[in-house]
Amino acid sequence: MQLQNLPVQTLPVQTLKARSVVRVPQFPECQHPIIQALSEETDAQLIELFQNHPTQGQYFVAIFCRYHSIIYRLIHQAVRSPVQADYLFAMVWKHLHHQLQGLNISGLISQPDSETGQSPTVNPDNISSSQLQSWLVETAQACITQTELPPVESIHYSLSEASPPFLYYLEQSLERLSPLHRLVVLMTQTFRWNAIRIAAYLQAEGTIVSEEDVKHTLSQGYQSLIAELPDDICEIYALQLLR
Repeated sequence: MQLQNLPVQTLPVQTLKARSVVRVPQFPECQHPIIQALSEETDAQLIELFQNHPTQGQYFVAIFCRYHSIIYRLIHQAVRSPVQADYLFAMVWKHLHHQLQGLNISGLISQPDSETGQSPTVNPDNISSSQLQSWLVETAQACITQTELPPVESIHYSLSEASPPFLYYLEQSLERLSPLHRLVVLMTQTFRWNAIRIAAYLQAEGTIVSEEDVKHTLSQGYQSLIAELPDDICEIYALQLLR
């Protein structure tokens, strides 16, 4: 029986309190001044800012900081393996990022009139945290149900090294790198290959490079990776980028 073919167990939200307590990790970005400055914004305002400023990452990070704990508990109650649960946690937030881009804020609380069939006029600022939380949980549940988890041994993601928002923006930045820069960065960071091994691999593939060439390419790749990140993400995750 292969693990990736097993369905992911989902649990009703109301059963979360009945299960053993899940220890939610601390995410340093939630204490960053940029994120703290958004604490007075309503959920609707955060979503609107997120949708209207796609080149900035702080609004998605702020939403993550408000609601990561409920999503984390939901997933860790549904998935037994901590490694797979952390991986799924990151994948769910990646999915939530895409869904939030097109979310109709008024649709969270606007229900059509039973007689006229028309939706009432809604003030988006009246959206409560429970309404956004319910949407996040329902969307996360759907994502959990549809996700086939890879085997533990094939997962190279570490939650302690990159939180879901940071991982999302890193992946977006990686997609914009040249193929060689992307390959060398991934081999170094994901598979922990050194320059000698990477050079040997590239030579076997027909690209003649030296160990020094690989080190130079890696340095260029890192510089390009950071340059492609949103400025506010670079500031929020400055310590992680220095590792």
